[in-house]
Amino acid sequence: MTTTRRQLLARAAAGIGLSALGLPLGGLSADEATDWGAAPGALPGLPHFAPKAKRVILLWQGGGASHIDLYDHKPKLDDMRFKDLPDSVRTGARLSSMTAGYKSWPILPAIKPFKAYGQSGTFMSEMLPHIGGMADDICLIRSMQTEAVNHAPGVAFTLTGSQVPGRPSIGAWLTYALGVKAKDLPGYVVMTSTDKGRTCGQLFYEHYWGSGFLPSRFQGVRFRAEGEPVLYLRDPAGIAPPQMRDLLDDISELNHHRFETQGDPEIETRIAQYEMAYQMQSSVPDLLDIDKEPKHVLDLYGPDVQRRGSFAFHCLLARRLAERGVRCVQLMHSGWDQHQNWSTQLEEQCRDTDQPSGGLLQDLKQRGLLEDTLVVWCTEFGRTVFLQGDRNNPKGFGRDHFGRAYSVWMAGGGVKGGHVHGETDEFAYNVVQDHVHVHDLQATIMHLMGIDHTRLTYRYQGRQFRLTDVHGEVVKGILA
Repeated sequence: MTTTRRQLLARAAAGIGLSALGLPLGGLSADEATDWGAAPGALPGLPHFAPKAKRVILLWQGGGASHIDLYDHKPKLDDMRFKDLPDSVRTGARLSSMTAGYKSWPILPAIKPFKAYGQSGTFMSEMLPHIGGMADDICLIRSMQTEAVNHAPGVAFTLTGSQVPGRPSIGAWLTYALGVKAKDLPGYVVMTSTDKGRTCGQLFYEHYWGSGFLPSRFQGVRFRAEGEPVLYLRDPAGIAPPQMRDLLDDISELNHHRFETQGDPEIETRIAQYEMAYQMQSSVPDLLDIDKEPKHVLDLYGPDVQRRGSFAFHCLLARRLAERGVRCVQLMHSGWDQHQNWSTQLEEQCRDTDQPSGGLLQDLKQRGLLEDTLVVWCTEFGRTVFLQGDRNNPKGFGRDHFGRAYSVWMAGGGVKGGHVHGETDEFAYNVVQDHVHVHDLQATIMHLMGIDHTRLTYRYQGRQFRLTDVHGEVVKGILA
């Protein structure tokens, strides 16, 4: 059989490994890497150094959670209710088209009082008693900044490093670099939920957990809230398990032969995914069977934990996935886009998410998992300190998108507990100390997982790409 030049190059690329196309080596030795959380399929030389975290759980709060109402305590705003935000404070801030043309900027204080939580005395809203109850394990970042002011670009920017769809998500980068430890579950699992009233119109697009230009086996696997948790997982009607095993073995043999002749890495993905689907036929039902959990554990997550598809249910599954060796779990919950229903929906949203989030931290901690699990509570941007809408209509006003300053938090996995990083001005409008850009947050997550973000690259369309593009600095002030 004649081998074409294209086939020869494809085989060579497959043989030397994709990592050699863009990844400088020089990390831990193979034995050291295994000790520090590398798994089958990890790139040579990864992790680059001993990681603090072996896995990541991302609690995504879609819609733009209001830092002013939840995490950035500004008591002086109460005395400035409905007074105009000074022009000198607003200078240079990018606003959405919904409010950029306003002629007045009436200040809207926090909807509920703040209180000091834990021995650290971290101020958070009284609407967050369970997250606040874990304040001594939380590192609260009050100085986040993003360039995005609209939802889809903002989500993509944080999760993929680019506002334009098409780049690999952070979970894809992590599984590509560090491999997959679980043998019967994907290395990267995604679950989506929304507020009970379904008030948020934002969609969760698949590129938020996609693999971009990385091989597609590194994309997140979405567990659905309704119907079959994973599509096409069951055997077809009339096919017994032994028959399916024989069929998969035959298909695998054909795919291996095809790979030998073509060298296409997507064929390897096909082989791996067929086998993973077969293993998941038994592992997924066991994962979803939360009736095995004792009552005191279920109670940590709140009354909604029994409702499949709820944020509480997903938080419990995140812990179960973490202890089964899943590298990255991404929970995406929508409902924080309170343009006009701020006075009613914000508190509802906190009731839906506060206890599950705090319960997850407590559950991980009591099992000894929080020490090497990085939990990140994140959103695409914050909200404006000034009011949007008609202030004379109690149910018709809220806050607009705002990326110049907002808050996120991290816990476990090598970050300082009971620590507040960064500061905004008295209006929570401008960062005045320790700016943290989206790329800095990404670099820090990678660092805690044992990855030098400047060295994890992939060659595509003639250049080296990385999660942080050409930006990003590790935020050393939050490291334990």
